[in-house]
Amino acid sequence: MTANPFDNIRIVLVNTSHPGNIGGAARAMKNMGLSRLYLVEPKEFPSEKAVWRAAGALDVLDNAVVVETLDEAIAGCGLVVGTSARERRIPWPLVDPRQCGERCWQEAGEHEVALLFGREDRGLTNEELHKCQYHVHIPANPEYSSLNLATAVQVLCYELRMAHLSEQEGGPLGKTEWDMPPAKSEALERYFEHLQQTLETLDFLNPDNPRQTMTRLRRLYHRIRPDEMELSILRGVLTATQNYIYHTDKRLKSLEPGPASEKPLDNGE
Repeated sequence: MTANPFDNIRIVLVNTSHPGNIGGAARAMKNMGLSRLYLVEPKEFPSEKAVWRAAGALDVLDNAVVVETLDEAIAGCGLVVGTSARERRIPWPLVDPRQCGERCWQEAGEHEVALLFGREDRGLTNEELHKCQYHVHIPANPEYSSLNLATAVQVLCYELRMAHLSEQEGGPLGKTEWDMPPAKSEALERYFEHLQQTLETLDFLNPDNPRQTMTRLRRLYHRIRPDEMELSILRGVLTATQNYIYHTDKRLKSLEPGPASEKPLDNGE
């Protein structure tokens, strides 16, 4: 276990429009003991406005990591949680801020954790949220639910702080021991690419009309959260399937007609 789990927690801001919000987020982080800020294609940074809003948290700004893609920002993370302000067509495993703080703190002692915050005007895209194991929603007043970005960062950093204090006081956090670390975000992305290629080769998935099949499969695997060994086994199954198809030229659509093949295949829709 790392000496300081706070060092394993990244706050990731995606395409932030207003540099003042970056400074405000840095200040919120330092208030609660966090220091690792990642910025994905900020509209304006560095900026004097960010410095002014950061007040005494200039060290957080100075050490901020600026990257071009979200994948770079979450590389190496075993847990990724994305903030979501609205209901989605396909629901995702959802936690509230208290649960988010406890879960992130539990896992930060073992591996890297990322908390994602989206754009001020429209949050995170569906594609970005699909890279997360969990979504977190701050239950604000439904009649006035719009939260400033830095305020949202403050709320979730506060819950991380409270989880830390609870642990110090001997409070139960429900940690589960496991024999292997969870698969990292980049390994999961490679698996999803491999899975989609295999399903297309099998003619199970139509690349021109994939519908929501891959989205639902992503949700399934994120809900299960395979560890590194399990993901390696799953990749091996896909490779063996591809090898069999290559050497035998088999396809699902080439199966002989029969009672079981008279109906269209259910592709998860």
